[in-house]
Amino acid sequence: MLIPTIIMGAIALALILLAYFRHQGELATGMKSSMGMTVEVLPLLLFAFIVAGLAQAMIPKETVASWVGEESGFRGLLIGTMAGGFIPGGPYVSLPIAAGFLKAGAGLGTMVAFIAAWSLWGISRMPLEVGIMGWKFTGIRLACTFFFPPIAGLLAHIFFSGTK
Repeated sequence: MLIPTIIMGAIALALILLAYFRHQGELATGMKSSMGMTVEVLPLLLFAFIVAGLAQAMIPKETVASWVGEESGFRGLLIGTMAGGFIPGGPYVSLPIAAGFLKAGAGLGTMVAFIAAWSLWGISRMPLEVGIMGWKFTGIRLACTFFFPPIAGLLAHIFFSGTK
């Protein structure tokens, strides 16, 4: 996490300096916008980290391993896929949860299926998608992406098992 933090910090600092020296009000506008986003996202991020940490601490590794571990087979991939498809929120919710389950003994393939389903299916985004794009488009998109999460998980399991 250190390298991505340094890179993001450097980008933020460069943008702050650029906005400051342009003297066109972008710095104040940008900082106000970033504070608004922070206030909006911080509670959700905090709760996601709590869920991830408590899942690691409270769910016995044997339970995690049997349900979604490397040896759980296709059942684990399906559980990961379904959980990922139904998890609400953005990456600040799903990624800490997936990382927590990996540390608790979940299989790499299962968590790949989880993240793939979260990004491709996004059931919590469906009402907005239907409202904007319509039922037909949403149905076609779901039909076209339906099999990808378990396939991605299976490929990760076959080719990268044991490389967490």
